[in-house]
Amino acid sequence: MTAVPVAARRLRELAGRPSPAPAPAAAAPERCDLCAEPVPAGHRHLLDLADGAALCSCRTCALLFDHREAGGRHYRLLPTRRIRLAGHRIDDLLWAALGVPVGLAFFVRDGTSGRTAVSYPSPLGAVRSTVDPDVWAELASALPGSARPADDVEALLVNRALEPHEHWIVPLDDCYRLVAVVRAHWKGLTGGREAWSRIASFFAEPVPSAPAPDDPWEAT
Repeated sequence: MTAVPVAARRLRELAGRPSPAPAPAAAAPERCDLCAEPVPAGHRHLLDLADGAALCSCRTCALLFDHREAGGRHYRLLPTRRIRLAGHRIDDLLWAALGVPVGLAFFVRDGTSGRTAVSYPSPLGAVRSTVDPDVWAELASALPGSARPADDVEALLVNRALEPHEHWIVPLDDCYRLVAVVRAHWKGLTGGREAWSRIASFFAEPVPSAPAPDDPWEAT
């Protein structure tokens, strides 16, 4: 019997093995939507006032638009403050007058028109409608003065779907994250256990401390 050279035998063994699974492709880094520079996790966002989109922002662009006048009526830097309105409640009659058919919604006032819109997450995205000005005035008058949401960039986020009811002043991109959670995980008519578990986790996230006054990432 003719001996098979070691090198040839080794090649045959390798040829008989299944090919190794390709290494997963590295995820493309997120980039600034204005200048295309890579952005780190936890980067800031700019609001495009023309269409309401939240744009990823690098540090340089965030600094550029950290004053209201810098972006004109095009871009605004979304702030970072999150305030839980402990003990605050919206009574059932006032909530009914708002015409919101669900218990999870956020309210944003347009700085130009003065109109307030309410949006609520759904499996298809955010459903939006306009709030009666008199009803919104009554609701807003009950908010602590320092906790009024800033026009365009902050929202009053209300969670009456879970007990205890929660009321927050949050940056608008937080609301967009909540919409994404609902859209990705909602099942059937009632949402399902996973969706509600993720909604509960969203509201249980630690609230970051307010940035120091000299923090260049803080909106003014």
